Amino acid sequence: MSTESATVGEDVPGTERATVTENATATESPDTQADGTTPANPAGDGRPSVSRTFRRAGFAVLVVLALAATATAAVFGVQLRDAKAVESAAREASDIARQYAVTLTSVGADLESDFAAVLDGATGDFEKMYAESSEQLRQLLIDNQAQAEGVVVESGIKSATPTKVEVLLFIDQSVTNALVPEPRLDRSRVVMTMELVDGRWLASQVDLP
Repeated sequence: MSTESATVGEDVPGTERATVTENATATESPDTQADGTTPANPAGDGRPSVSRTFRRAGFAVLVVLALAATATAAVFGVQLRDAKAVESAAREASDIARQYAVTLTSVGADLESDFAAVLDGATGDFEKMYAESSEQLRQLLIDNQAQAEGVVVESGIKSATPTKVEVLLFIDQSVTNALVPEPRLDRSRVVMTMELVDGRWLASQVDLP
């Protein structure tokens, strides 16, 4: 009798432990994986995953770098274009200045043609000054039977912009007149300011420094 009572009243070995284990398993976080680790971003918590955040940050960095590269390229492009414009202006103005220096320092028998050529290549203050003094200069050349021939020995650019260029010129001028029939060589240094006016390079100022 005692043996049967004990058998009926005892719990089956392991039953309690199994129940506890099942309850523990049921109360574990649904986010716990089979290996006991927790995902970086549990589904449904409303926060972006770490990997997604890194991807977004990387994309933003690439966008910034691309914009910076585009801006830098644009600046360099403008600077290169401006540099080429100045270089072209300096070359063209220098060529015209050399030709004009010969016109300015050469005087032959046809004074009217010589003076007209000088005025045609001038502008601004220099044109005004030469026009005002041309009559007096013409009479002086006639009275002295003077003739001259100028040659540009060397030239260089003093300063330049796309529309205004200063040209330094070294000029040899051979001069004859009634008192000195043998040619006399005069050497001078001239700074000629050339300005772009209606598509033409014209001398706006001529200085003898």
